[in-house]
Amino acid sequence: MPAYVSGRTVIRRYAATDENASMDLWSRAGSLAHPFIPGEGEGERARKMREIYLVHAENWVAESNGRVVALLGLLDAEIGGLFVAPEAQGTGVGRRLVEHAAALHGSLTLEVYEKNTRARGFYARMGFVEQSRRVDEEYDEVMLRLIRPAPENPARSGATDRPARLGPGACPPVAPE
Repeated sequence: MPAYVSGRTVIRRYAATDENASMDLWSRAGSLAHPFIPGEGEGERARKMREIYLVHAENWVAESNGRVVALLGLLDAEIGGLFVAPEAQGTGVGRRLVEHAAALHGSLTLEVYEKNTRARGFYARMGFVEQSRRVDEEYDEVMLRLIRPAPENPARSGATDRPARLGPGACPPVAPE
């Protein structure tokens, strides 16, 4: 496990002061996950991320030792994006953000590019199953719509802004988008 993930990881709401760190990790994680998308992590896609998605989605970050290492964007119960800094992948922060979203909303949906096999494997391990497919007309790439039903006996405490604290080794390694 990388040294910067030792200690506590906090899940908290995104704040405007997280913009630069979030954009950096989004760019690096996105370009690794989507090498088939021209200009991923830069240009017009970066402008939309900064001006639309970071402003209008319900965003959560995972912070380890004062450093933002993952970003989750929610549009109600839909995961609009999950990005984990490449050096933090496999540490469990992506899993914790998805579990946090499930605690807030129960059943979750998302779309993922068919070619993004690492993310697809992660989401399958998290209990997501394919619901449908469509072609992303902008990039002519197949998108899979995935769903994860709410647990039968959810231990949901309701939506709060109280951050969840995670210790080292709290969950098995994963490699999310």
